[in-house]
Amino acid sequence: MEESRGLRRGIIFILSAPSGAGKTTISRAALKAIGGLEASVSLTTRPPRSGEVEGSDYRFVSEEEFQRIRVAGELAEWAQVFDASYGTPRGPLERAVAEGRDILLDIDIQGAKQIKSSYARDAVTIFVMPPSFNELEGRLRGRATEDETAIMRRLERARGEVSAYPEYDYLIINSNIETSLEELRAVVVAERHRVGRMREGFAPWKV
Repeated sequence: MEESRGLRRGIIFILSAPSGAGKTTISRAALKAIGGLEASVSLTTRPPRSGEVEGSDYRFVSEEEFQRIRVAGELAEWAQVFDASYGTPRGPLERAVAEGRDILLDIDIQGAKQIKSSYARDAVTIFVMPPSFNELEGRLRGRATEDETAIMRRLERARGEVSAYPEYDYLIINSNIETSLEELRAVVVAERHRVGRMREGFAPWKV
C-alpha cells in the first residue's frame, strides 16, 4: 500500500494501443507488479476468448443489457469496436478516484478520449506502440485466433490508430514486456508524486 493514498485523489491510468501491440499483456503484468494499482473491469458484448475469466478480464453481457446500462448513464465511456460494444462502468471508477485508489483501464482510443474529457484532472493516458508495423502483423498472425479477413481489418485499423499517439501523455514502445513494464512503473510513480494531485488542505508538516 503506497503511503500517499488518502492524501490525494486516485489516478485513472489509461492504456491504449492498436490490437496486437501488447497492452493487455502489459496491463496484466502491471496489476501484479505495481502495488496499489487496481483493474477496471470493462463490459463487452463480444464472446470470451480462450482463457478469459468473467468478472476479471471483462463482464460479458448481451447487446440488449449493454444498451440498457448505457442509456441509464452508468458508463463513463463506451465504444463500438468492429462487431462488439465495450464500456467502462462509471460507479467503480468514481469511487476509486474519490477514495484515493489508482485504477488501470485497458481501453481503445475512443474510450480514452471520453475519459480524458470527463476526468481531465485525474486521468493519465499512455499509448503503447509496437516497434514496427511488421512486428504488429507478426503478433496478430501469431495469435492464430482470427481468419485473414479479420486480421486485415485489424491491420487497417491499426494504421489509423497509431496516428493518435501525440494526443496521449506518455508513449511506450513495446519491444519487450519487461522493459515496457518498468517504463509504465516509472509513469505511475511520477504521477503519484505530482504536487497538483494532493488534496486541498494537505500540508507535509503540522507546525
